[in-house]
Amino acid sequence: MAFSKLNSLLEKRFPDRRIFLRSDTETRFIRLSPLAQVTALTGVTLTFSWTVLATAFLLIDNIGAGSVRDQSQREKVLYEDRLNTLSTERDQRAAESLAAQTRFNSALAEVSAMQSQLLRAQDRRRELETGIEVIQATLNTVLKDRDNARNEVANLSAELQGNTGSARTEASSIADVQNTLDFLSTALADTAGERDRIAGFAAAHENTVKDLMFEAQLVEQRNDRIFQQLEDAVTVSLKPLDEMFRAVGQDPDRLIESVRRGYSGLGGPLTPLLVPGADGTIDPDSMRANAILREMDRVNLYRIAAQKAPFAMPVTGNFRFTSGFGSRWGRMHNGSDFAGAHGTPIYATADGVVIHAGWQSGYGRLVKIQHDFGIETRYAHQSRLVVRAGERVTRGQKIGEMGNTGRSTGTHLHYEIRVGGTPVNPMNYIRAAQDVF
Repeated sequence: MAFSKLNSLLEKRFPDRRIFLRSDTETRFIRLSPLAQVTALTGVTLTFSWTVLATAFLLIDNIGAGSVRDQSQREKVLYEDRLNTLSTERDQRAAESLAAQTRFNSALAEVSAMQSQLLRAQDRRRELETGIEVIQATLNTVLKDRDNARNEVANLSAELQGNTGSARTEASSIADVQNTLDFLSTALADTAGERDRIAGFAAAHENTVKDLMFEAQLVEQRNDRIFQQLEDAVTVSLKPLDEMFRAVGQDPDRLIESVRRGYSGLGGPLTPLLVPGADGTIDPDSMRANAILREMDRVNLYRIAAQKAPFAMPVTGNFRFTSGFGSRWGRMHNGSDFAGAHGTPIYATADGVVIHAGWQSGYGRLVKIQHDFGIETRYAHQSRLVVRAGERVTRGQKIGEMGNTGRSTGTHLHYEIRVGGTPVNPMNYIRAAQDVF
């Protein structure tokens, strides 16, 4: 009854139709009721609408995918340019640091030579002053003796003249006294000449001493400028290194002490410069130089610590950053993902010892490296490993090739950093090193 009523309502718009099928022997027809016509029209309309919508969605997806690929390509080019620029700046900073250290060593050698020369000049001047004082004291004593002898001769002559009876008897004594006076006068004349000669020699050397003192002042001023430049250079080199380690949550003082305790090899802690003065004390310039050496020692220890901490990039060349550290799809993602071509080389980001090189569920082919300061790095989903457990590796050494092993949706490197067993964001280390290396 319901279909009959519906056909009656639709018959006004869609009257009953028949399709005749004729053959050689008979004629048949197919009856199309109003409801059948509406049903067929609705089906055709829905099919056509679905086709139009599907085509539109496909076009939109293709256009959007092309834009995303172009954007990714541009970002990749910009990132590679940034990495190349940072690499060039790192090489320049390293060359400047080496040149500054060379200039510093030359300046210290020159300062040491100037100080030795000044000390010798001061010792010579004191010797001359002491000799002049001794000669002057001796001359004063001789002059006093001469005056006393002349007075005594005058007294004796007066007594002889007053006593005529004894004049002939004491004539020989007077002659002896006169001879003595002549000898003393000659000796005094020679002494006076020697005094004048020594005084002239002392005056000449006094001018030399003044020249040396003036030259020493010039050297001191030049040393002060050199020290100031060295102190500024050390400060400029030390500040970004200190900030780099603080940016990744590492205590710089603890790291420096750890490196100093475990250090062995060339280029290690610098030896303090000790240049005692004439009185056995350390002069201010030597103390200032020692302070600069301590700061340079800290820079050197920072350099050693930077080699032992994962501040380098695990991949270079053509790659793209695909996923970061944090929550992803309701689960914690403990590292950063770098996508690239199959077989892209993977490098150790710091010096350390390989503690695992093989298959591990979820990670696929995995390399674990134990570094100093309780830091561990992990390199997962590799297609091929080129290191073995127990092997010591250095920063920048190839450890494997990028692949798609384990729980992975495409060729990429899953890179982790763990400090004391706790995962941390690897990009903190990479970004912290961008302004230094």
